[in-house]
Amino acid sequence: MKQLAICENHLYRKAYAGGKRAVTKTVAVYVLRDRKSAQLQKANPKKEKVNRVGIAASKKIGGAVQRNRAKRVIREAYRLTDAEIGVKKGYLVVISAREESTVCKMQDVKRDMQYCLTKLDLLETRKEE
Repeated sequence: MKQLAICENHLYRKAYAGGKRAVTKTVAVYVLRDRKSAQLQKANPKKEKVNRVGIAASKKIGGAVQRNRAKRVIREAYRLTDAEIGVKKGYLVVISAREESTVCKMQDVKRDMQYCLTKLDLLETRKEE
């Protein structure tokens, strides 16, 4: 399923101010429980909770090409992490690119993002059967 994006600035500010944070050299991840997740669950055709994900890249990263590449790499790393391991649902997740993310490979960003999500206790634990 496609991710829901955070479109409102006040949600970014809430996640920055009140959320839990984990930082590595390539990404900074801010997580806050989403109060609107129950309404989004009812509106979802599959009736399951979803995360709202926002990706931020400031002008410190570089020009437009570098910022867009950083956002594209982060988006793909989050998608792969969610597909392979699984991310707990019902949260606002803001992922902020850092300067190192423009020169790293996607696997490095994915590894750092998984570290941050583990530190924030957001990765699901799959049961072995």
